[in-house]
Amino acid sequence: MSSIDLAALGAAVDEISYLVAGVVLVYELIIGVTKKRLKLRSFQDMFASLSTIVPYLLVEVFVLALVYVSYAYVSETYVSWGVSVNAWTIFAALLACDFVYYWEHRLAHEVRLLWTQHAVHHSSRFMNIPVAFRFGPFEGAISGIIHLPLVLIGLPPELVFFGILTVLAYQGWLHTESIGRLGWLENWLNTPSNHRVHHGCDEKYLDKNYGGILIIWDRLFGTYQAEEEHPRFGLKRDFDSVNPLRVWISEWPGLFRDLRASTTFRQAFMVLFAHPQWVEKLASPNQGRSFVSSRPPG
Repeated sequence: MSSIDLAALGAAVDEISYLVAGVVLVYELIIGVTKKRLKLRSFQDMFASLSTIVPYLLVEVFVLALVYVSYAYVSETYVSWGVSVNAWTIFAALLACDFVYYWEHRLAHEVRLLWTQHAVHHSSRFMNIPVAFRFGPFEGAISGIIHLPLVLIGLPPELVFFGILTVLAYQGWLHTESIGRLGWLENWLNTPSNHRVHHGCDEKYLDKNYGGILIIWDRLFGTYQAEEEHPRFGLKRDFDSVNPLRVWISEWPGLFRDLRASTTFRQAFMVLFAHPQWVEKLASPNQGRSFVSSRPPG
């Protein structure tokens, strides 16, 4: 299979994912109208979700170009071996990208600096298709760095890109409350039910179900939680703004506040790289408060 064929396959995957997400969105709207669940706040939140596409795309155009050029340079300069693109290697690359995505996603919840970007995706109190497009502007850069080892082991850059985009494309239809549990598929795949857990901010749902396509990674690494009680969506802290600007930068004010309050290098380091719920009393006796971190919703 040539690079052109792989690009065409990637485009087809994108088209199908958008089509499926569109169908689910229409179904959501029909259910919302007939059952009178849609309020003005719902539409304001949908607009806030879709508004994040603007800064995301403005940054992503440059980030993706830089990442691809970097991948190509590393592949040509440091990798003297490689694999051909065929059905088997496409499957292997997709599986590898899904595995790497699990750890990328988990790190985005467990490292506060990364959480400043991913928290944008979790800041909605709703669960609907527009939330699937709610991104922090620099999430693409993080993904590019974390997937670099796949290029170093010999996967062609275009194959890695295909895997990254396919894993993301799959998740569009998961952001909905209109699809219930899907039987035995819940044990293997990331489903709307499994992903609702991931967006829940209830204590039992925090830091669970990081998988992209497969949920087996969560089962293997102890982060799986089935949907039981209906989740409360959004951030653990009190944040329910539908102001696009506040959504875009929701975590930055708290991060900068805690950095300014740091009195040692260790405190500053922990503010940036510890879990977002890390809390430490300030060393200075003149500052009686503790760090207030936004806790991720799982």
